[in-house]
Order: sequence, then structure tokens, then C-alpha cells
Amino acid sequence: MSNEALIIDLSSDLAPIQRRSMLREGGLVLALGAAELALFLALGVMRPDMHHMAGSPYLIWRVGSLGLLAMVACALAIRSYAPTARPARGLMIACVLAVFAIVGGAFVAPAGVGERALLDRINPAAGMLCAASIFVLSLPIVTLLGALMRRAAPTRPRLSALASGIAAGACGAFVFAFCCPFNDPLYVVVWYSIGCGAVAAAARWHLPRRFRL
Repeated sequence: MSNEALIIDLSSDLAPIQRRSMLREGGLVLALGAAELALFLALGVMRPDMHHMAGSPYLIWRVGSLGLLAMVACALAIRSYAPTARPARGLMIACVLAVFAIVGGAFVAPAGVGERALLDRINPAAGMLCAASIFVLSLPIVTLLGALMRRAAPTRPRLSALASGIAAGACGAFVFAFCCPFNDPLYVVVWYSIGCGAVAAAARWHLPRRFRL
């Protein structure tokens, strides 16, 4: 049998593969995030003073910076699944954006917050629950991103997995931001970072396991 005939014989039963579309994949992630937020708020867990806090600089900073970070990080993560992508550059952009968001928190702290003791500001008991909630809320997004990653052909799966974890963590933190009752930017920076970092670490460890490294 000739090489050409052998190739035809081996490929005759293969099903056609749908071409990747970043727009379609981004839409799936956006739809899942919106559904999760809607379901979360339908459970009645939104902070009760949301109508009073909606226009405050602090809440605008928290929700706005997390929403922007989530959208950018998800786009960068999906883009990193392409064989020609450079995930390191996307990770750098996401980290720079996170740093700017953290710095911005220093300008929106409510009056008198800085005078409280450090342990009162970070409230470890509530903070650990906050970080765990962000981790749980991130699971649907990281699962979807992992599925999209497995369907693609990333050449740097470890970095793509890390980007996926950062994106999912930011999405989970964005959803949780609507019910978190704490108004101290330091609390948000500490515990939201821990929650997002845990998601990123878990994604970095688990997602590349199906790829040959």
C-alpha cells in the first residue's frame, strides 16, 4: 500500500473538527458568568445596603476593577490557547492591571478606616470564608476554560492553565463582590487575592495534566 493510500485509509473515518472562534468561546464564558451572577443574586445574598452603596467610590472601584480584570483575563486566557500565542505576555498584562487596581484602592477607602487595628481591618475569620467563597464561585468558569483549553492546542499549557486560573478567580471575585459587606480596600486586597491565588494555583496544577509537557 502506498503512503498516500495509507493516509487516505487512516483519515477516512475522522470527523471534521469545528474551527476555533475566540468570539464564540468568549461568549460562552460571558454567558456562564452572567448566569452564575444572576443565580447568585436570585438567592437573595446581595448585600442589603447595595442601593445606598451603589454610587460610592469604594463599590465602584471594587466592582469595576474586578469586572475589568475578569473580562481582560478571560480574553487573554482564551487567546493563549492558540499554538502561536505568547501566554507570558498576557499574564504580564493581567498582573499589571491587577497592580493598578490594588493601587486604586488606596484612594477610595472610607473615612476612618485607616485608624482601625490591622486585625480588625482584615478580619481573618470572615476573610477565610470570603476567600473560600471566591474559590467555589470560580469553579464553573475554570471548568469551562479547562474544557476550551483541552479542545485547543496550546503550546505552553502551564502558562495557559495559570492564565485560566487567574481569569476564573477574577470572575468568582466579581460575582462575590456584590454580596461582600466589607468596605475596607485592604480587606478586599488581602482576601480576594488569596481566593484568586488559590484558584490560579489549582488550575496551574490540574489543567495541564492532559497535555504532553
